[in-house]
Amino acid sequence: MSALRAFAVPLPAFHPDDTINAVAERFLQPDLAKALSLAVVDAEGVPVGMISRHQLNDIFMKKFGRDLFGARPVRDFMRTEILAVDADRPLAEAAAFITAHMQFPLSEDFILTENGRYLGMGAVLHLLGAMEQQMSRNVADLNRAYSQLASSQAQLVQSEKMAALGQMVAGVAHEINTPLGYVNNNIEMVREFVAQMQLILQGHELLASTLLSPTATDVDIAECLASIDDMKAGLDFSQWFADLDQLFNDTFYGVEQISELVTGLKDFSRLDQAPTDNVSLNECVESALLIARNTLKYKVEVLKRLEDLPKIRCAASQINQVLLNLFTNAAQAIRDTGYLLIKTWTDDRWVYVSVQDTGCGIPRESLRRIFDPFYTTKPVGEGTGLGLSISFKIIQQHGGAIRVASEVGKGTRFVVSLPRTEPVSLSAVA
Repeated sequence: MSALRAFAVPLPAFHPDDTINAVAERFLQPDLAKALSLAVVDAEGVPVGMISRHQLNDIFMKKFGRDLFGARPVRDFMRTEILAVDADRPLAEAAAFITAHMQFPLSEDFILTENGRYLGMGAVLHLLGAMEQQMSRNVADLNRAYSQLASSQAQLVQSEKMAALGQMVAGVAHEINTPLGYVNNNIEMVREFVAQMQLILQGHELLASTLLSPTATDVDIAECLASIDDMKAGLDFSQWFADLDQLFNDTFYGVEQISELVTGLKDFSRLDQAPTDNVSLNECVESALLIARNTLKYKVEVLKRLEDLPKIRCAASQINQVLLNLFTNAAQAIRDTGYLLIKTWTDDRWVYVSVQDTGCGIPRESLRRIFDPFYTTKPVGEGTGLGLSISFKIIQQHGGAIRVASEVGKGTRFVVSLPRTEPVSLSAVA
């Protein structure tokens, strides 16, 4: 059943030949107390006009109005431009039609028809009230949908961040495992050396005890000396201590590398600093390169052309995230081996960083969509299509811009520009 039919009130209709007095008398009946107008229909029940209380008032307010016009037929006074809609018409369409054609001030109801014939009258205010309620429900539905969309977007962005974090942690773990491995090996070698030294020391302690014993014989002393000689056989102490010194140097170097990586990770995330700080873009480049080293080192030669830059106020951890994404994308675009050229420079208003690779490039038709959420040129399973979208949003929130140029088969260049002055508003990406 159409929703519009609920507004149909089966009020009586008049024939064009009915008199004005008959209409006035009918309007005075209690069942029509709230009716603003009534339909005028022909013999087939097809609406041909409308007559309203307002029209009757105009007639009877005139001097001798009832005497002059009361006996005349309704057809002489009815409004032939009727406000009628089919009962099966959608509610929104009917409301739009009635709103566009009703007169102000509101003095008429509207006619509902079925197959062109009179069905009943409907109140304009009731219909508009129902539409207002429907709009309120639609707004509530839209708000719920928007909230769900925002929540889904936040979850997707968080998933992208966690995926990037997983890749970053895997790379850092690999970088830490290399020096940690030979530090562990060196410690094992030192442990073996200490064990041998302990045996030799124990032999010398036994010799000293034997020499001091009043009951010791020359045979006992000779046996102790022979045992010590056996333990020292084949040992070159000068070379042994030189090797030990080298082991310590290698161990300290490995520990320094681990310390450098941990410090770099802390600088990359900026966990010990305010959300925004005065930072050199060159420092962000170095931090991101350190974290991306495991991804880059096997096939990418990094070339740096970093100029002296003034510090800018920014969320360094977010800028680091953008640079890491650009470096990682460059590594993935280089199939075998290639170059990554990183340049920084400045002018009176901006600081710039350019990231240019010799990878496979991006097709022209893809460039205009490269920053769209979920759009990716990578194979299935290698990207979510959110990395560059998040990067674009981060740079935009910093008051900057990110541009891209690419040629298939030759490579891609991204240029990030950030203002030298603090942006008006800066908020974190969810």
